Amino acid sequence: MRTKFAAELAALSEELGRLAELASHASERAAVGLARADLTAAYEALAADEELQTGFTACENRAVILLALEAPVARDLRQVVSAIRITDDLSRIGSLISAIAETAVRYFPETIAPDEVAEQLSDIGTATAALIAATNAAIAAPPGKGDVLAPPGPALADLRAEVQARIAAPDWAHGHVVATDLGLLMHHYERCAEHCARIGGLINFFHTGTPMSLESAE
Repeated sequence: MRTKFAAELAALSEELGRLAELASHASERAAVGLARADLTAAYEALAADEELQTGFTACENRAVILLALEAPVARDLRQVVSAIRITDDLSRIGSLISAIAETAVRYFPETIAPDEVAEQLSDIGTATAALIAATNAAIAAPPGKGDVLAPPGPALADLRAEVQARIAAPDWAHGHVVATDLGLLMHHYERCAEHCARIGGLINFFHTGTPMSLESAE
């Protein structure tokens, strides 16, 4: 019975890693699609999220069945609970990335970003994709082997704030629709960073048992 439970836990971890890889791939493709008006890359991001959402349902169902039938305790319980919450964050990241990719599709064959914010938008996409890739690596890492995920630094937030300041400036010359869409993109990227930070806290909770609320208080 215990051997079967260990096999189910291993399968859950493997599925979680696959979802993280899909989120990382989707974010990289969406960043390229948005910055370069690359329709193929944008569609690849959408396809990756569709696969992620299907896998999310299967992973969540597997975890719930483990909780209901095996009644895990201590570290095993932390692993299952962490997996449920991490899959939810990955699913939300995938949905946000899809919204970003859909923006690239809507503006094709043009890019959404006017010249004065094009570089910042490209940097934000690249940095967010790198953050999600680091999250993927932290999820896949064995205990004690790179499982600490550093929170995003201020540079990414500064880039988002710069774009938001420019689209809100009185001399913005590109209309309310573009400004609104860029503002939504900044929101989507900010939320992606927040979900990555949450996943970092959940990984720490799994390995140390320290609740995220206490971690935040420190």
